[in-house]
Amino acid sequence: MARNATVELSEYEKQRQANIAERDALLKQLALDAASVGLAPKGASKSKSSGTNAPRKRAAAKKVKEEVLPKRTSSRLAGLTADSELAKRKAEDEYVAAQETARAKRQRVSDDLNLSDIVVAGKQWDKSENFLVDVVSRGAKPYERTFGETEVKQTTDKELRALREKMSGLELYEGFEPNRIKITPERIYSLGFHPTVDKPLLFAGDKLGNLGIFDASQSNPPLKTEKIKSESHDEDSSDEEDPEPNITSFHLHTRTISSLQFSPLSPSHLYTSSYDSSLRLLDLTLSTSTCIYAPASPSTDAPLSGIEVDPVSPHTLYFSSLDGHVGRTDTRAPPHTAETWQLSEKKIGGFSLHPTCPHFVATASLDRFMRVWDLRKIEGRGEGRAPALVGEHESRLSVSHAAFNAAGQVATASYDDTVKIHSFEGMGAWGAGKAVGEREMRPGAVVRHNNQTGRWVTILRAQWQLLPGDGIQRFCIGNMNRFVDVYTAKGEQLAQLGGEGITAVPAVAQFHPTNDWIAAGTASGKLCLWM
Repeated sequence: MARNATVELSEYEKQRQANIAERDALLKQLALDAASVGLAPKGASKSKSSGTNAPRKRAAAKKVKEEVLPKRTSSRLAGLTADSELAKRKAEDEYVAAQETARAKRQRVSDDLNLSDIVVAGKQWDKSENFLVDVVSRGAKPYERTFGETEVKQTTDKELRALREKMSGLELYEGFEPNRIKITPERIYSLGFHPTVDKPLLFAGDKLGNLGIFDASQSNPPLKTEKIKSESHDEDSSDEEDPEPNITSFHLHTRTISSLQFSPLSPSHLYTSSYDSSLRLLDLTLSTSTCIYAPASPSTDAPLSGIEVDPVSPHTLYFSSLDGHVGRTDTRAPPHTAETWQLSEKKIGGFSLHPTCPHFVATASLDRFMRVWDLRKIEGRGEGRAPALVGEHESRLSVSHAAFNAAGQVATASYDDTVKIHSFEGMGAWGAGKAVGEREMRPGAVVRHNNQTGRWVTILRAQWQLLPGDGIQRFCIGNMNRFVDVYTAKGEQLAQLGGEGITAVPAVAQFHPTNDWIAAGTASGKLCLWM
């Protein structure tokens, strides 16, 4: 049969072809009708090669939990025949052991742990240098004593025991309860005794610049017996008739009274420093308050943190500021006249003069340093002009205050929860500008003490008794457990004073210059007094 010969279709095939043609024509007609009314299907998306497509999101790979397998070992080196029963048993044992080890790592531990055994990174743990103690011990424990009658009775040294009995025997003022003696309207920042020994006369400065005065020689007169026994007497009226302590307050400054000190030349003169950048003199005899120093411009803001009166030259005043300056002014000079020195790059929280050698100044600052300066030798020029630096000691955290006593010892309180006592013997014989090394600046005694006052309690400061009657140097400092602690210059605790009615931390503690009287003020403006 020829290759190009036409094959004749059967009737069935002809009918099938006709049906196919009729169907195709119908589909084309439907497509045209749909396009005319806007129902045509959208065109297929372009291929990747024809344009830029949005990147496809890869499907997240399923995490397959890896099975912990035992470490592969050589059976030949272990002396085992390959595929032997012994080799299979060994492999199974290793697999089981690896599974148990992995399970043990995820198992919680219910027993006690020693931190030195579980150190992951960093230097080896030393319990004796536990830096976490400062954190966990910061919380106050109200009314929990750390020193009391037991420690006094266990004292073997006779002199120390006698002194402890004497100081621990001080009793809380009975005239009025502490929570009734509101000497200032706001939080107490500074406190001091008038130097008179006839009666305890106290002055306190608060956060808003008020000065409160309280005469502790007054007492609470008892209620009349017949009124107490009378059946018709109402309890409410008895509360109203219960007398309040006589307290006088004056608004001396517009901001916090940071420090106050009486003149050694005239006990009627009280000097005050304030965050309003001024020093004022309150004359108790003339009943006047005079501005001694303030910046020339009223808009200048240079808060003052402390004031000291030169015991040798009472007309000379020294002051410190929150911007790291220490200044000197004369009460007879114009109010804007002062010589200042930049002694720290950060805030100076407190400073003091040596009581018998006032050319030595101790400063405590936020930069963690306690420094001693010699005012007899002023070095440098211009803004760099400053007293000669005798020496400095760095603490782990900021130092709040530095206080000199007559024996040449400096007590500091810092936020590393320590009170340090530095001893400088023979300072009176030191030449001008003498410098001492780091060894001489190290503290002779260190006392562990909670100094974490927080935001609402005034900073704790160690304050010496100026002229102790028995010649034994001692200082007092507030206790966060609502006590006042008393220590010697050797760091030996003498007493922990407390009592009923003390409802807040007596943070601002102060000794009377000569008598064994101690006062302390709280954040609520209340006064505590032990005599």
